Amino acid sequence: MTRFTIGKLARASGVGVETVRFYERKGLIRRPAAQEGYRTYSEDHALRIRFIKRAQELGFTLRQIKELLELNAAPRSTCADVKRHTDAKLQEVERKIRDLQQMKRSLRTLADACGEGRKAAANCRILDCFESGWSCK
Repeated sequence: MTRFTIGKLARASGVGVETVRFYERKGLIRRPAAQEGYRTYSEDHALRIRFIKRAQELGFTLRQIKELLELNAAPRSTCADVKRHTDAKLQEVERKIRDLQQMKRSLRTLADACGEGRKAAANCRILDCFESGWSCK
């Protein structure tokens, strides 16, 4: 079985040493007991850190990731339990996409309000729109 020092674990997992320590403090990974003066980590630690990083890339918060990890460790958890978390995250992402699309439309309206953009900034309609609370047409 492969054993890692914290530095080697961090490199193998694609994170920094401080990230490993942060995950320990947050209870996402278990801090091993020191043996012969230093701590050694297993391949399971590296797998868990890679799981955490991938879940973060998918938009899960550390709290949500901890819940997923707890589900994985609970003998009575089912795929349906995990699916509920995934479906909730999907709904959140879809809501964010709608919000971003609205932001894009608003920004497009603001950009169009500026015309050619040759006026002095003091006369820019975009700035007027900010002052009037986005009621710019």
